[in-house]
Amino acid sequence: MTAFDELMAFQRETSALGQIAGRLGWDQETVMPRGASPQRAEEMAAIEAVLHARRSDPRVAEWLDQAAPQDEVGKAQLREIRRAYDRAVKVPADLATAIARTTSAAQGTWAQARADEDVSAFLPVLEEVVSLKRQEGEALAQGGDVYDAMVEDYEPCTTGAQIAAIFDEMRPRLVALRAAVLERPEPAALTGSFDELTQMRLTQKLAVAFGYDLNNGRVDKAVHPFSSGSGLDVRITTRTSETDPFNCFYSTIHEVGHAAYEQGIDRGYLLTPLGRGVSMGVHESQSRIYENQLGRSRAFTGWLFDQMKDAFGDFGIADADAFYATVNRVHNGYIRTEADEVQYNLHIMLRFDLERALMAGDLQVSELEAAWNDRFKADFGYAVDKPSNGCLQDVHWSVGLFGYFPTYSLGNVYAGCLYQALRGAVPELDEQLAEGDTTGATAWLREHVQQHGGLYAPREIIQRASGVEPGPEPLLDYLEQKFSGLYGL
Repeated sequence: MTAFDELMAFQRETSALGQIAGRLGWDQETVMPRGASPQRAEEMAAIEAVLHARRSDPRVAEWLDQAAPQDEVGKAQLREIRRAYDRAVKVPADLATAIARTTSAAQGTWAQARADEDVSAFLPVLEEVVSLKRQEGEALAQGGDVYDAMVEDYEPCTTGAQIAAIFDEMRPRLVALRAAVLERPEPAALTGSFDELTQMRLTQKLAVAFGYDLNNGRVDKAVHPFSSGSGLDVRITTRTSETDPFNCFYSTIHEVGHAAYEQGIDRGYLLTPLGRGVSMGVHESQSRIYENQLGRSRAFTGWLFDQMKDAFGDFGIADADAFYATVNRVHNGYIRTEADEVQYNLHIMLRFDLERALMAGDLQVSELEAAWNDRFKADFGYAVDKPSNGCLQDVHWSVGLFGYFPTYSLGNVYAGCLYQALRGAVPELDEQLAEGDTTGATAWLREHVQQHGGLYAPREIIQRASGVEPGPEPLLDYLEQKFSGLYGL
């Protein structure tokens, strides 16, 4: 075997072990008995110790020096392996293990604190997580910006300053659009009771309609919807509320966007660095375009209206036009995952600024709840009513995902660029969506984005697919056009 062959064989074993760790995480959030949390923390720590040892194995450096790939794919594999190796060797093994143990335990603590509306029960373990992640960031940054080092895990070649500049460009137009919309009469909200088993049956239908392959996936329920896995085993979760089926349906469509990306990657990349999404921003571009530009479009909501009538009977919305307005209703709310398209990115900007301050040491964990509540009141104009609607609503910080939140908005920006190109490439898109047929859109996305996995850098794959340099203007133009039409602006 050549050095390249040996490296790739070693990498495939490491990736397989990583998939097992991911499956443990899926189990923890879906079906694991609550009392198993302490043991699961030790299990996660043990497997992370094995993974870290492999990722920082000195033989990887030797193979990288000796490997001579013959094509573009081989060179991309080496690029990604080298990037991961360079990061892994900077983090002490005991620190990597401690992070895995602590974040596994913290996830259970967060879930209970959220259920009990008790921030004080969560803050001590969050303090530990923040301290450990800051140590990791310092090790990775080696004198540079700690938050930039954290962002690199989720959106390579992107800095906090670059993200802040994008957000500064977005905020004025978003705030102006929100102000104009909120002055107009609000469409009717969905009311009534919607059987949760019926929701799950319809959500399975939606998943399949958007191209999710249930032969290599499954749909389960969790407190916080997520997608897990890659290649031949890609799982999603959703959640139900008896009074809000949209939460279930659009969480499902969103997670199917993630899952379709992973299922659509060239199978030749299976269990290699190229066999997963290239970044969380690109991942979010898929989930957001599925959920919003496609799933909340006038064409598709017309089809969904008929599906809901068949499933639930008369549910109080007069016709497809009224249903479209209800689905896209801009309204006050606390929850990021339930936010309308106009206000969603403002929720992300809040989290971005707070976590950046936490990593810089400018904000202490003990001050987090007050800082969140003050910022929310300033940005949205009303007060947080309870912790589960405030700083306890998201799972991300409990599991150490600092630097992850801004990729949601980067995904929206990328989705805006992709949708602009998609409209030109599939002129019959609306006619297809009105029949519940997403294949024109999803096939285009699979060809131009999903199949490539990690072959190209994040911004490069968006530019190659859309033909434009990624920026927020297409997204902002789309939002202004859509909501001006909905609200008669």
